Amino acid sequence: MASPVQQSPQPGGGKRKGKAQYVQAKRARRCDGGGPRQLEPGLQGILITCNMNERKCVEEAYSLLNEYGDDMYGPEKFADKDQQPSGSDAEDDDVEAALKKEVGDIKASTEMRLRRFQSVESGANNVVFIRTLGIEPEKLVHHILQDIYKTKKKKTRVILRMLPISGTCKAFLEDMKKYAETFLEPWFKAPNKGTFQIVYKSRNNSHMNREEVIKELAGIVGSLNSENKVDLTNPQYTVVVEIIKAVCCLSVVKDYTLFRKYNLQEVVKSAKDSSQLNAKQAALTGNGKEAKLESGDTSNQKDAAEGKNNQQVVPEDSEELGQTEPVSETHVVSEGAAKPELASQVTEGSESHGNDLS
Repeated sequence: MASPVQQSPQPGGGKRKGKAQYVQAKRARRCDGGGPRQLEPGLQGILITCNMNERKCVEEAYSLLNEYGDDMYGPEKFADKDQQPSGSDAEDDDVEAALKKEVGDIKASTEMRLRRFQSVESGANNVVFIRTLGIEPEKLVHHILQDIYKTKKKKTRVILRMLPISGTCKAFLEDMKKYAETFLEPWFKAPNKGTFQIVYKSRNNSHMNREEVIKELAGIVGSLNSENKVDLTNPQYTVVVEIIKAVCCLSVVKDYTLFRKYNLQEVVKSAKDSSQLNAKQAALTGNGKEAKLESGDTSNQKDAAEGKNNQQVVPEDSEELGQTEPVSETHVVSEGAAKPELASQVTEGSESHGNDLS
């Protein structure tokens, strides 16, 4: 915060009353450990959206990421404060070599102090960016969502979506094209191939055109391998484009439809709903089998009265079996409920210049 600077009193004892002049304080871009303090090109991390409580969101993110990060990569190791990078004590006559060595030592000591997860300013409301170091964001986030989907346990309250960001660049079309040509190769360059879709989101940015970005990126994917095809229903890969101010965040994720656009809250709900529907289907199927057995036993008897009863059982059996069909249709719709939304993201677009709650 800027601090007021009072004018010095005039010589001769006279006091001059004037308004306090505020000097704009320059915000530091680097933290004590040398890491970035705001979202900028060249970072990897995890973009997290929340609902009006960013401080609580950061706390939940640290807790969740450290839990699964330790599970995948082991406990985080810290260097001693007094520990210094080893270097030769011999004097070097070459000044240039000595300077390079000193710069290398400074970088090494800086890397020792960096944390595995570090929150930086995202540049948008209700959006948190966690910078990562030494891990693969897409694998970590996929592991988190997969575990939540299986266990059906809700582990967060304010975190909504958690998107891995594998790379960032300047949010200008030429810069994005140049960066994407290399960035997309591991997934789409021959012999690799797959079906894909592109989802686009823009925050606090007005100079980027959504249609142009999607068209250029789709062209790059097609140029890497002609067998890469667009699939808006159930794609193998989803290219995520998140633009915040002058920074473009890119990632390629799997199971985007299954994990409800990587929304932690919706993943828990969908997992519970699917388990409940499966239980109902199993119960209805079991009742249908019992009805079939009952009708089979009564059909072996010759009594006319029992024959009438058999005729009454058959319609009941057909009705019960018929009830399973609407349930199965409801199950399919619930699993594919995100399909219209996914298509709308590519066809309709989404740009937000204000607060974004999703």
